[in-house]
Amino acid sequence: MPRQVFLYDPPDRFVAGTVGLPGRRIFFLQASQGPRVTSVSLEKTQVAALAERMDELLDEVVRRTGGNAPVPAVASTEAADTAPLDVPVEEEFRVGTMALAWDGEQQRMIVEAQALVELDADSEEDLAEAEERLLQDEENGPPMLRVRLSGAQARAFAKRALDVVNAGRPPCPLCSLPLDPEGHVCPRQNGYRRQV
Repeated sequence: MPRQVFLYDPPDRFVAGTVGLPGRRIFFLQASQGPRVTSVSLEKTQVAALAERMDELLDEVVRRTGGNAPVPAVASTEAADTAPLDVPVEEEFRVGTMALAWDGEQQRMIVEAQALVELDADSEEDLAEAEERLLQDEENGPPMLRVRLSGAQARAFAKRALDVVNAGRPPCPLCSLPLDPEGHVCPRQNGYRRQV
């Protein structure tokens, strides 16, 4: 079956967002261009890793070009996108593998998110070989979201994504695990609640 690629070059909007209450949120990447909108779901840790790696890659581009690349040092407040996800949020696929790259000729950040795929393998070698074949196959394979962003768009995305990740439940001051509204049994207190 031919691979379905959702290409946005460039998108009008590319953001990370959530649906649901803290503690039960579902994370999405959403790209839009005109009336076309693509939403893919992923884990909170994937959003955090993508934003952090994107910032690191942009910092490296600035360092290697001596500041000549069209990449802002920090996200501008004018470019901040605080609007909610476009509705309806309809998941195209769940993200498994992500990739980042910088196109030096076009001065663009390339973000790829590929659908999660279950691979059957009898050994570690077979699994590694199957993963490699899957990644190398451009014509066939799982669906993929590919987005090409300017440096300013990439910085704005990374800032918003980190803000979305950090907007969840506050951490316990003792163990750093998220506090549940229903209550929290802190492992550092060995399950005991302090008497007031």
